[in-house]
Amino acid sequence: MQIRTLVSSLALALSLTTSGVFAQSTSVPSEPLQLQQIRNATVKITYADTTFLIDPMLAKKGSYPGFENTYRSELRNPLVDLPMSADEVIAGVDAIIVTHTHLDHWDDAAQQLLPKDLPLFVQNAADAELIRKQGFRDVRILNDHTEFGGVTLSKTGGQHGTDQMYALPQVAEALGAAMGVVFQAPRHKTLYLAGDTIWRDEVDQALAQYRPHVVVLNAGYAQLSGFEGAIIMGKDDVLRAAQAAPSATVVAVHLDAINHMALSREQLSEFVDEAGIQDRVEIPQDGALLRF
Repeated sequence: MQIRTLVSSLALALSLTTSGVFAQSTSVPSEPLQLQQIRNATVKITYADTTFLIDPMLAKKGSYPGFENTYRSELRNPLVDLPMSADEVIAGVDAIIVTHTHLDHWDDAAQQLLPKDLPLFVQNAADAELIRKQGFRDVRILNDHTEFGGVTLSKTGGQHGTDQMYALPQVAEALGAAMGVVFQAPRHKTLYLAGDTIWRDEVDQALAQYRPHVVVLNAGYAQLSGFEGAIIMGKDDVLRAAQAAPSATVVAVHLDAINHMALSREQLSEFVDEAGIQDRVEIPQDGALLRF
């Protein structure tokens, strides 16, 4: 019985070890990885000499009404301008990743300005159909171990709000689905971008499976009116990520640019200092470059 239990344990460990393509690589990551915070959840990630533009929202300040039935809905979005021209944002991009099609991740300006022939990755067939109708010709559905430009992209799960919110069909439909993405390549640090999710079992599973060196969290604690909790992560989740992935750097984005964000960079920075994790957490200003 003990031998059988030991064999089963070894088999489980082997399964977890090999479930991420490079999660347990014995090689020491040495190639550079660059992340540029653009604005909100829009970031540029240069990985294995391939540049991905994530969740492009490219409109000028105040272009759209605030989201209805959310915190500070009287404010117009985005709250701040881009830190550079849209042309500079788009320059050098090899592919686009749209984690979901909410306005603050995929807006009218992005649809108009981005080249229609750029490869564009989405989470499911519904988003693919929508974006193809918007004129994009190379739309691909992301799944486990999608290869592009020397990078392995893997879709991860989550939930864009609380169980209480998703118990109401109309709210659940409005929130919809959203994905995270893991970036992997030989001799590169693994990067896990969690996307628009609260902390769920899927986040724990991604951290355990891929053992990322960099964890990017949408951490603005966006709130709906009339509900407790939030539809994305907040300061407590940044601390939780730092504790759950003690060897990783946590990067907090999706802050200060959209009306329903209830957590600012300044507030998060104060919390991070009080928690004593300031050496493990990056809170980049718009336009800032991070290298790992």
